[in-house]
Amino acid sequence: MTDLVQMGQAARTASRRLATLTTGQKNAALRAIADELEAQAGTVLAQNALDIADGRAKGLSDALLDRLLLTEKRLAALAADARQVAELPDPIGAEFGGRVLPNGLRLSKRRIPIGVIGVIYEARPNVTIDIATLCLKTGNATILRGGSETLRSNLALVQVIQAALDRAGLPPAAVQVIADPDRALVAGLLRLDKYVDMIVPRGGAGLHRLCREQSTIPVITGGIGICHIFVDESADLARAVDIVENAKVQRPSVCNALDTVLVHRAVAPAFLPLMAARLAQSGVELRATGDALAILRADAGDAKVIAAGPDDFDQEWLALILGVKIVGGLDEAIDHIQQHSTEHSDSILTNDLAHANRFVNEINSAAVYVNASTRFTDGGQFGLGAEVAVSTQKLHARGPLGLEELTTYKWVGIGDGQIRE
Repeated sequence: MTDLVQMGQAARTASRRLATLTTGQKNAALRAIADELEAQAGTVLAQNALDIADGRAKGLSDALLDRLLLTEKRLAALAADARQVAELPDPIGAEFGGRVLPNGLRLSKRRIPIGVIGVIYEARPNVTIDIATLCLKTGNATILRGGSETLRSNLALVQVIQAALDRAGLPPAAVQVIADPDRALVAGLLRLDKYVDMIVPRGGAGLHRLCREQSTIPVITGGIGICHIFVDESADLARAVDIVENAKVQRPSVCNALDTVLVHRAVAPAFLPLMAARLAQSGVELRATGDALAILRADAGDAKVIAAGPDDFDQEWLALILGVKIVGGLDEAIDHIQQHSTEHSDSILTNDLAHANRFVNEINSAAVYVNASTRFTDGGQFGLGAEVAVSTQKLHARGPLGLEELTTYKWVGIGDGQIRE
């Protein structure tokens, strides 16, 4: 039986030890994790293969299986990410916001770990390493609860992490995993507020709603991306095709992949056939409406084109499907995005500086791009190392949750005998 209280107590004890570590000690532990990952790659891949086989037998989608899959290349990338986190500046102990009061008392804010972080996620075993390394670097302990479809993979990865921590002289309880797939344990974790300081869900809308409604612990929500690109009338159309292809095709099963392309009416007759021909090479299905549907049906080459349904512009596809709509201009594009976006990642392709500025100012997503793919919303791409999640809420952090976002602060006052009058 899984004893959540015991896990919470162990995590809290470990977090107190982690908070006292030097940067060198934390970096040594991260490098030990990378070494152990490489040494135990065969064991981890064998366990992942069993999860993949079970997933196929249960009829999991190709997108979900892709998220679940570990390969030698992906494991090597995870080891490299752990070493990269070791090279990043340590935010813990940094002081900022300093001031001297009229009475001479010197005040500043000092970054400290949050404490214990609970993370609930689905079908992404790589998240296990991302979370562990970022939390260790910032002195946070963590309790992980992955999906049942990736249980063997997560257990193997946490065993790797704990072996490395033990070798580095750190408490293995700094990174724990709930090994029982019983869903009741999720509700239990959400109420473990005596020991857990923050909950981060990574999964679909249902998981985020569950955490918001049932948690007695602060929750950081996000990671659900209905992402848009608006092709303005001044856009470089050849470059726009490249960007749309990258945003949709490069890895369609992730939250920053493109879901809807909006095209200015003035360039739609020229742009849509070019886009369709390129995306057809990757088997992308286009779901179009109105005039976009008419243009594509007349000249889409080998692309599969169907009429968009009433809810198709509110879908995070996570697959090779793309919504297509023609808009009259920037105003209509902004209106559409504001109505349908989940405020994750949205982009404008334009050579009009005024349009670019308006788009950036009026689209309130966690990441807003000009002439770039939405696929950059990622901790590694932003130079943050790995990420715990991508937050689309406004408190306390937005976008990829990297090292700094896994800290809080305390006020430190230095005096020489001051008393309050």
